[in-house]
Amino acid sequence: MTASTTVHGRVREHFGGLERVLSAAQRHADHLEAWGIDLAERLRSGARVLIAGNGGSAAEAQHFAAELVGRYREERPAFSALALNAETSSLTAIGNDYGFAEVFARQVRAHGRAGDIVVLLSTSGASRNLLEAARAARQVGAVSWAMTGPGPNPLSSICDDAICVDGPGPHVQEFQLAAVHAVCEVFDAVCARHAASAARARSAAGAEPAVHEGSAARERSAR
Repeated sequence: MTASTTVHGRVREHFGGLERVLSAAQRHADHLEAWGIDLAERLRSGARVLIAGNGGSAAEAQHFAAELVGRYREERPAFSALALNAETSSLTAIGNDYGFAEVFARQVRAHGRAGDIVVLLSTSGASRNLLEAARAARQVGAVSWAMTGPGPNPLSSICDDAICVDGPGPHVQEFQLAAVHAVCEVFDAVCARHAASAARARSAAGAEPAVHEGSAARERSAR
């Protein structure tokens, strides 16, 4: 058997599998839309989102945080989002002193407050450090969301809400990226709607432009 015969068709096979996973994931469209709306309303009110994952899901966590702190498509205010797996000094210090199972949970207890959202990304839904992070979210009064591979699984069962996608790990990670973008589409739409409403109100009142949303809302005593 030659190398060409062993690799022939692999790309089409991969894309075909991804297409099937994304097609099946259409059933989660309303769920993702609800997440985008809830996320926007919470962050506009001064809440924060903490995001975590391992491996490829860690990359998606950083991507998600970047879209919120920076922007997705349209210009809008910055919002507070932390990818916990990107905090390398904290991650290694906590792992060294308390064990790898605590690397996200301790950060949730440090940064999380009631009304915040903790988003946990996983292909297996069984990583202990994510399970501990979900428990920590409950301790601080934050809402926990999981985005995982096939469910039910331990993480989807312990979180307040979950979206589980059937498929192999690589396609689950690719779905996570698509889902992050879908949530950001809704998030930006909600922000744009509120900005337009505020602009109309200022115009009607003849007032000067207000300080952008989020700055006053971030006055939280525990921050």
